[in-house]
Amino acid sequence: MKILIACEESQAVTKEFRAIGHYAYSCDLYSCSGGHPEWHIKGDVSKVLNDVWDMIVSFPPCTYLTCAGNRSFSLRMNSNEKVEARIRERERAVDFFMMFANHTCPKVAIENPVGYMNTFYRKPDQIIHPYYFGDNAQKRTCLWLKGLPTLLHVDPATLKKPEPLYICAGEKCKGKRINWCEGKRGIKGGQEERSKARSKTFPSIAKAMAEQWGKI
Repeated sequence: MKILIACEESQAVTKEFRAIGHYAYSCDLYSCSGGHPEWHIKGDVSKVLNDVWDMIVSFPPCTYLTCAGNRSFSLRMNSNEKVEARIRERERAVDFFMMFANHTCPKVAIENPVGYMNTFYRKPDQIIHPYYFGDNAQKRTCLWLKGLPTLLHVDPATLKKPEPLYICAGEKCKGKRINWCEGKRGIKGGQEERSKARSKTFPSIAKAMAEQWGKI
């Protein structure tokens, strides 16, 4: 199959599909960090979205869609101008997300955290965590699917959840409990590099996507 992995600079999913014989191409505004620029389309994904694809797996940016940013929309904490600007950014993010949701490709998967699209669009077809597939992390991830089955995984009831992360004076301890994404704050390179780190697909999930959806 010819597969587009949209908004992916890490090439984690792209490489897994390639490993089992598919013509997968990552696409992102950034250069790829996965080591295979020959499989990467650098640029605006909307420019290649209407090419012929057998499957599209997309990871649209969640900055303005995730629940983690809800306080940015509060007038009690921000000025009218900041909230209005944030709303405009969210509207653009929604349009970008819906570009994939409304695409005519017969097989489409969209990944995002729990957030605005769960109510604005619809509930996701599946919510997963990396530890369901073998990675030692909790990170609630939503999948909206068309023409693709939900991912099979180990029954979470039989798994032991990974230990939560705590942070206190910059060290892991029984201090403030944090989520997985907050644990990426210490990465060097500013917000751009932290955003890239948070958006990378866990290896076990990438492998499950390829091995299960690549056979459909």
